[in-house]
Amino acid sequence: MTIRAISPDDVASWLAEGAVFIDVREDHERARGQAAGARGVAKAQLLAEPDRHLADRDAPVVLICQMGGRSMDAARALEAAGYTRLASVEGGTQRWQDEGRPMVRPDMSAETIDFNERYSRHLLLPEVGVEGQRRLEGSRVLMIGAGGLGSPAAFYLAAAGVGHLRIADDDVVDRSNLQRQILHTEARIGEPKVASAQATLGALNPRTQVEAVQVRVTSDNIERLLDGVDVVLDGADNFQVRYLLNDACVKLGIPLVYGAVQRFEGQVSVFDAGRHRGELPCYRCLFPEPPPPEFAPNCVEAGVLGVLPGVIGLLQATEVVKLLLGIGDSLAGRLLQFDALSMRFRETRLRHDPDCAVCAVGRPFPGYIDYAAFCRAG
Repeated sequence: MTIRAISPDDVASWLAEGAVFIDVREDHERARGQAAGARGVAKAQLLAEPDRHLADRDAPVVLICQMGGRSMDAARALEAAGYTRLASVEGGTQRWQDEGRPMVRPDMSAETIDFNERYSRHLLLPEVGVEGQRRLEGSRVLMIGAGGLGSPAAFYLAAAGVGHLRIADDDVVDRSNLQRQILHTEARIGEPKVASAQATLGALNPRTQVEAVQVRVTSDNIERLLDGVDVVLDGADNFQVRYLLNDACVKLGIPLVYGAVQRFEGQVSVFDAGRHRGELPCYRCLFPEPPPPEFAPNCVEAGVLGVLPGVIGLLQATEVVKLLLGIGDSLAGRLLQFDALSMRFRETRLRHDPDCAVCAVGRPFPGYIDYAAFCRAG
């Protein structure tokens, strides 16, 4: 057996024999510190080019990771490649640190250290990693509404590291908002919601640029708001804006993450017909016409359980992050409905309407309509 599991106490004797001491964790893991005397070579890099880092296959090698598992795996791979004197530190860097042994921090810029520490849990996920996190930092999201749905979604999009978050809302903070709109505080009553959101999110993650746009969304400004964004999150509370958003996103080929709440029920979906004509539905495929106002009261009229927008808004944020990273299966073509009273989710398959007024294959964009009149007629 050429692999030995050794304690941190044993490392000194191996180093005295001329052993090479390697920390096989990723760069971002070593940002907080590594065992003194070790040099960092990520496991994948080490195993891809072992001769570059370990020229003598008969020389002693000591490997360390966070807890001991990866270093032992790396040792087994090196053994299979012909290395004869290998050791893995049991308990890894965690044990090394717990025993009070000397640690050193790699020479990294303040920006790199902040990036590695702030997003460390994302960087551990193979589906995200450094490349995915940098992709999030380079992304731009438009969020319509800084209210019940927008509040939880914005918190987690900023925390996740979305680089540019444009928030459009023309309303001001009211005391009645505070039961569910957690971006805002008692001290900000009367302030523009977008300014309140900007202050809250800036305190959470200064790496995220929050663009506060205090406007009512209309046909005249919708394309300016959509300029350069990768994904749109619909936190609106009225049908006029929902239809306008849908039509603009279909026209411009931008995915739209939809959410709605009322009383104890909410729903979420992704509408991506602009990029997938004839395959995926848009919002109009689901709702060709708005319901009469008496059948669709808003939260002011019908009320809403305060935690419900939190559930739906977080589901929306999850879909946004997945779309930006290009991972998993989105809710495109599915409507996820949530009943808080029974604590049940129900999924409904959605189909593209080949006669849809906006996203039918080959049909030119019909132009923006009088959405207020359209919704009144419904």
